[in-house]
Amino acid sequence: MDQIVVQESRALQGSIPIAGAKNACLALMPLSLLTEEPLILTNIPRLSDILTMEVLLESLGTQVTRYNDQATISLSSRRISKHLAHYDIVRKMRASILVLGPLLARAGQAIVSLPGGCAIGARPVDLHLAVLEALGARLDLQDGYVRATASRGLIGETFTFPIISVGATANAVMAATLAKGTTVLKNAAQEPEILDLVACLKAMGAQITGEGTRTIVIEGVDSLSGARHEVVADRIELGTYMLVPAITQGSVELIGGRRNLLADFCRKLEEADVLVTETPRGITVSKEDERIKPVDVTTAPFPGFPTDLQAQMMVLLCRATGVSRIEEKIFENRFMHVPELVRMGAEISIHGGVAKVTGPAKLRGAPVMATDLRASMSLILAGLVAQGETIVNRVYHLDRGYEQVEQKLRGVGAKIMRIRNK
Repeated sequence: MDQIVVQESRALQGSIPIAGAKNACLALMPLSLLTEEPLILTNIPRLSDILTMEVLLESLGTQVTRYNDQATISLSSRRISKHLAHYDIVRKMRASILVLGPLLARAGQAIVSLPGGCAIGARPVDLHLAVLEALGARLDLQDGYVRATASRGLIGETFTFPIISVGATANAVMAATLAKGTTVLKNAAQEPEILDLVACLKAMGAQITGEGTRTIVIEGVDSLSGARHEVVADRIELGTYMLVPAITQGSVELIGGRRNLLADFCRKLEEADVLVTETPRGITVSKEDERIKPVDVTTAPFPGFPTDLQAQMMVLLCRATGVSRIEEKIFENRFMHVPELVRMGAEISIHGGVAKVTGPAKLRGAPVMATDLRASMSLILAGLVAQGETIVNRVYHLDRGYEQVEQKLRGVGAKIMRIRNK
């Protein structure tokens, strides 16, 4: 397996372009199953998860074409030839469950393997199934597959999510666009990825109101058309790279970033005494001195602090003078990176869902193991300010969510390289 080698790199300067959002793109691509006409998506990130979704859609009959810049993709599902999302594909990525709603809505049937992905808690698909069942789908779980039918089509209904789920909200919105009548989704997700999904659906002819609030209303239509849509900037990549100058005492401009994608995260950086400035091209983050103030963080659904930035933020707080607390409220098993940071010299203790971080820690380079996508990036960030050399193993996680990590970091002066092992 590949390894990432990082050496201490201080005062990083320059600019980093922010890619299209992986999570938004993975929800947008299945929209092609809702229409016979081509769907063209631009600002596509170059990630293994995107390639996995391409393979999955192709297995269902979608024609996938990438243009010369590789950041534009055309998806044409004139005819859905299969209704089976096979385990061999789905096991690689949890977002594969997002084909379930569109297949049911257009074809009236779907067989989808229960998905795989990062091992950061149960993350069950129960909410996906519950809302589709409320819309009239008949569901059966057999041999690790969800077998779903809606022979007479889906019917609009009012459904309240017991907890907020971005994926289940996306699946429900997609399915409801072709359902008969009105669907009302309460306690729905407000994330920018949902707003991006709805914007694309509206361009395809869907009738949707309330996006960005906790109640989304969908009036079903008979059919949808094709569209051209630019994928929103990846707020998790944005937040991750905003931490680079904060940790290394540098100044980096994040091209394409917007503060409204990460308002709570930006406030926490400023509370830690990091300067965040909007520019005509994006956001500039600067830190001139060593002193970082401790802050307390609680993860929450948007617009709160993203759970996908918790591991990376912990590295900054290892540098803070004093005690910080991070409370993880989204996933019950998302502190798996902590033992690896402790190996590097961090002082972190965990009590239930709360991590206490005491700093400033003198981090030292060490061989470490990535346990999931965001944890892998936190170890790279730690390596930037650790004395000596840090070797990050199992970086296949990294390639699922960050494109061209080494190139982007080297572009601002980081000492980082990938060792490719057969």
